[in-house]
Amino acid sequence: MTIPLSRIAHTRSGDKGDTANIGVIALVEKHYPVLVREVTAERVKSFFGGLVRENVERFELPNLGALNFLLHGALDGGGTVSLRVDAQGKTLGAALLALEIEADASELGD
Repeated sequence: MTIPLSRIAHTRSGDKGDTANIGVIALVEKHYPVLVREVTAERVKSFFGGLVRENVERFELPNLGALNFLLHGALDGGGTVSLRVDAQGKTLGAALLALEIEADASELGD
C-alpha cells in the first residue's frame, strides 16, 4: 500500500551554508528497514525537484533507526545571502513527510 512518510517517521532539518540537512527518524524500530528501502537519495532529490541544484547524499544510522540526508545546493546560497522564505531549510523536513512510500501491512504492524 502507499502511505505518506509521516505515518512511520518524523524529521528534523536545518542547514550549513548552502546545504540542507534532513534527518528522517523511524517512529518505531521495525519501520527502519522500510525507510532504508523507500527513502533513497534519488527519491529525495526527485521529491524536491529543482530546489536541489546539486547532489543528495544519504547516510544510514541503524543504531538510531534514522537516515540523514545532505541536500547540496538546496538553499540558494544559505541563510545570509538567500532571499528565500526558508533560507535555512527548517521546513524541508516537514515537507519531506509528504513523500509517498510503499509498505505492506506486515511491515507496519497493522
